[in-house]
Amino acid sequence: MSLEPGTYFFSGNEAVAEAALLAGCRFFAGYPITPTSELAERMARRLPQVGGVFIQMEDEIGSIMAIIGASWGGLKAMTATSGPGFSLMQESIGFAAMTETPIVVCNVQRAGPSTGMPTYVGQGDVMQAKWGSHGPYEIIALSPSSVQECFDMTIRAFNLSEKYRVPVILLMDERLSHLYEKVRVPSKNELIIINRKKPREKKGFLPYKADDDLVPPMPPVGEGYHFHVTGLTHDERGYPHMDPEVQESLIRRLNDKIRKHVDDIVEIDTFMMDDADIAIVAFGSVVRPSIRAIKLSRERNIRAGLIALKTIWPFPDKFFEDISSRINTFIVAEINYGQVVREVKRAIGDKAKVLLLPKMGGALHTPEELLDILMREAK
Repeated sequence: MSLEPGTYFFSGNEAVAEAALLAGCRFFAGYPITPTSELAERMARRLPQVGGVFIQMEDEIGSIMAIIGASWGGLKAMTATSGPGFSLMQESIGFAAMTETPIVVCNVQRAGPSTGMPTYVGQGDVMQAKWGSHGPYEIIALSPSSVQECFDMTIRAFNLSEKYRVPVILLMDERLSHLYEKVRVPSKNELIIINRKKPREKKGFLPYKADDDLVPPMPPVGEGYHFHVTGLTHDERGYPHMDPEVQESLIRRLNDKIRKHVDDIVEIDTFMMDDADIAIVAFGSVVRPSIRAIKLSRERNIRAGLIALKTIWPFPDKFFEDISSRINTFIVAEINYGQVVREVKRAIGDKAKVLLLPKMGGALHTPEELLDILMREAK
């Protein structure tokens, strides 16, 4: 049974599971890990109710390879993990990027490195989400900041994955995964669901010959198409080909199919930025205390605003290039020792001051901590 439209009281983990089902996910493979086990538990209960399949695998490597196989079988597929499990998945994320396999990976970040603090919040996997595997490739990473956004962005993650045939990472954090809030579930008429393009003809079919959008149609296994799937450099037939020109053409296309559609992919929220001359940059659970800090700063006549990153990869370079002409100081608040701050600095160059406000104790920034730095920089 599918979820009826209406208002529900979900945790972040539950919201992701229900949104995945509405997006058409019918296969989930995973391995228990704090703080995302509740997501897998809900999928184990709900998938059979909608005709889907849940498998608990022996580890995270098996989990991600299982969803890659399911995707080639024609199903929308996802897995969920955290910290150490996400590390184990990196080689297979690179394989999915190379083979252009649409999958969704929900990574609920916790305090690390290593085993770290499994039940505490962290945001230390930002760079790993983009650069975790080897070789040049592109992925998409989304970052929700509320339980409603956990729901909405899960559907968007599946849509983007199917549209661009690329792994999409839902970069949640522990605080959101266990936070309960109201979630509005829209009617089916309101939902936008994107499915992968299928080849039109079987005769003369080239599985990796891309359309004008640089994305090739994807043939499902078992429907009469002849194709070969390999992580090796391959030509348009899908056959291994060690020619440097083939490698050059393939890698450029794998990257450009994301880079050339940045305007379609990137989403940003802003708060009180119309007249701001100082800005907090935040994502995930840090957005909430940042909004409170901005409100408190306005009471003190500080013209502060918030830039909330909903898409982290690809990074919104153009947005920061454009806005840096009128912002004196960017304060990047993140629960790590500096990852997104590097991208902000890279995007704006020397046009404005960029400061890092890190947090690494397994807790969120408080509004008072954020207000304090706003007051210091506004003097």
